[in-house]
Amino acid sequence: MHEAHCEEPERGGRVTGSLWSRACLTLDDVRVLVVEDERRLAAAVKRGLEAEGFVVDLAHDGVTGLHLACGGGYDSVVLDIMLPGMSGYKVCQELRAAENWVPVLVLSAKDGEYDQADALDLGADDYLTKPFSYVVLAARLRALLRRGAAPRPAVLRCGDLSLDPSSREVHRGQAAISLTAREFALLEFLMRRAGSVVPKSELLAHVWDSSDDIADLNVVEVYVGYLRKKIDGPFARHAVQTVRGAGYRLAADGG
Repeated sequence: MHEAHCEEPERGGRVTGSLWSRACLTLDDVRVLVVEDERRLAAAVKRGLEAEGFVVDLAHDGVTGLHLACGGGYDSVVLDIMLPGMSGYKVCQELRAAENWVPVLVLSAKDGEYDQADALDLGADDYLTKPFSYVVLAARLRALLRRGAAPRPAVLRCGDLSLDPSSREVHRGQAAISLTAREFALLEFLMRRAGSVVPKSELLAHVWDSSDDIADLNVVEVYVGYLRKKIDGPFARHAVQTVRGAGYRLAADGG
């Protein structure tokens, strides 16, 4: 496995990454790393983005791309999947494992729905298939830049409770927990809002399909009960908390 150390480099006072002020930044200040092994395409992407006002650097393999993304102070990364040395999937996974939250847009000829889902689950922020429009690519990069580089871990953690959306695995410490698809979706939604109170109506709207035949909100209570029996009961924990008259809250420390 290739190791990378993602430490913020000193750049003569220039503010980069998650610290930059998007309200004051112009595109002339925005540095984008394009990781693409097809050199002619990489050069074309560079020209296209520079025409839109971005400052662009290139890498032609996954190992170099990961090294530059970790230490280069880039504001965004455009990443191919099929790369020599290390796949784009692995590059993205390594970045997130190192808690590097630089926005990543995957640009790939792989257009399958599972290809796109895998990239997003591993930490990518957007996915654009080839052939593509430079206008759309630039617009999507601007959208990512507006969102900034807030932490977006691929594996959700609340204390010793972890959930991996990609592998569909849940653990309490080292103990694996088997959940149904509905229970998994309910836990994922609560973990993404950890520490906040989530109304039953919001859980119903996001976890259950609109086509489901549901009489009332009691189904949410039933599944919260199922979840507690699996992630709390066996471990003498209290992660899923009831807030009377408001909804449910998942303890940020895992209970």
